[in-house]
Amino acid sequence: MSDATAPAPARQSTLGHIGYVLRDNPVTLVAFLMFALLIVLAFFGPMLAPYDPLASNASRALEPPSWDHWFGTDNLGRDILSRVIVATRLDLTISVAAVALSFIAGSVLGAVAGYWGGWVDAGLSRCLDTIMAFPLFVLAMGIVAAMGNTVENIVYATAIINLPFYARLVRAEVNIRRNAGFALAAKLSGNSDARVLALHIFPNALPPMMVQVSLNLGWAILNAAGLSFIGLGVRPPTAEWGIMVAEGANFIVSGEWWVALFPGMALVLAVFTFNLLGDGLRDMVDPRRRT
Repeated sequence: MSDATAPAPARQSTLGHIGYVLRDNPVTLVAFLMFALLIVLAFFGPMLAPYDPLASNASRALEPPSWDHWFGTDNLGRDILSRVIVATRLDLTISVAAVALSFIAGSVLGAVAGYWGGWVDAGLSRCLDTIMAFPLFVLAMGIVAAMGNTVENIVYATAIINLPFYARLVRAEVNIRRNAGFALAAKLSGNSDARVLALHIFPNALPPMMVQVSLNLGWAILNAAGLSFIGLGVRPPTAEWGIMVAEGANFIVSGEWWVALFPGMALVLAVFTFNLLGDGLRDMVDPRRRT
């Protein structure tokens, strides 16, 4: 009986800590509510969209916002609100996939280099310096142009340009803590180096990494939208915020402001949400903030 109920206090403690963080910082609560909205739109967007995002109607092209089309229509008569909603899934998928790849790879490389040092550390540092020597968006452009502008290649390019942020951060955090008292005590208790690194040192490097994750999620969306804007990203007629802003830019001078405004506002909202999430995520995973 005791074994079955043992995990309950830990679950309650974790949920209680998350609730405490959300109550302690209203901005964090707002950020998580906005993030929840993005998740809902990503999962249920096609069902929530009032119109088919790919259906064109030339007779209703470039109509301003109205009760029938809240965000207006574009030059092909497609409903902009529907396209903005459906595009959430693609942009969020690109962002999360790219950041997850760079987080995992950067964490492993940075942890190994910071803990063992030596030629591994020197080699990794030179590779990261090479990546950082290029303007990151220009490097992403080159990778996508060379590999082809598919969604997978956009994810890989975005992950590569974000990799140095995690590798350098984890390397510094692990290098500082590898000789700390708790790490030496864990090693003297019979734990292997890999176990000490994974279970004792790395969790203490997570709080600053959570801030970096939230920032990179916003940067990844901007990167994907930027590539689409210049024609190296997702191809039309796919609904994607960058493509929609690029298409709408052609009509701003002629007065059809809504074609670019609403996709641009969706992009701003998403990036703003991820920027606000950082502090809350840091507090949730910080062992020193446990209540």
